[in-house]
This record gives sequence, C-alpha cells and structure tokens, in this order.
Amino acid sequence: MNPKNVLGTDLLPCSYDPLTGYFRDGCCNTDESDMGSHLVCVRVTKEFLAFSGACGNDLVTPQPQYRFAGLKPGDRWCLCANRWREALESGVAPPVVLEATHHKALEFVLMAQLQKHRFQGALQ
Repeated sequence: MNPKNVLGTDLLPCSYDPLTGYFRDGCCNTDESDMGSHLVCVRVTKEFLAFSGACGNDLVTPQPQYRFAGLKPGDRWCLCANRWREALESGVAPPVVLEATHHKALEFVLMAQLQKHRFQGALQ
C-alpha cells in the first residue's frame, strides 16, 4: 500500500534534484526512526532559508560528506513538520506541495494552514 498525502491520495515525489526525504528517496516518506518528521514538501524561499539558518539549521551551505549540495530558493525539500510550523508562526512559511506532503503532517499542523500556503505552480 502506497503512503498517502494530506489530500488522501497517493504520496507523490517531492524532489529528485536535489534529492530529498528522510530516506533520500525523493519522497517525504517516514517511519518511527524519523525523529524530525520530514513530512512537508515545500518550495524553499530566500526568507525561509535565512530563518532556518538563524534557527541553527543551515540548509544553504553544501555538505559533500552527506551528498548535500545546499538549497537555493525554488528548490523543493521535505521539511520537518515542526520547522514548517515554526516558520508559519514567524511569518516565513514556504509554499507547500500538498500532493507530496505526507498525511502524518496533519499531526503537527492543520490542513487549513497547509492549504493557505499551497504552492500554486506546476508539480514538476
């Protein structure tokens, strides 16, 4: 059985370039070992990347030892649900790709909050 997204349909990939997801499989898949709950597929913005860095999570600087090239505005990324909520509360929540956001994200944020920040562009 395929995992579901917040819309109740099959979870779609978030990004293969950059390769994202807790399992680095391109999807916001999860299991009990995912302590960060990397569930929300977002399209990162300059404002969010600055916010994340200020919170101690530098998503811009390349980390070759982890095969991480660093993110730039416009990239899609599986974000920790609590970090997205913190960004929302700080007014810098990046747009969400609902079709690629795992249904367990609803344990952390409201569907109405996700819908309000829905990414309106093409899926890929």
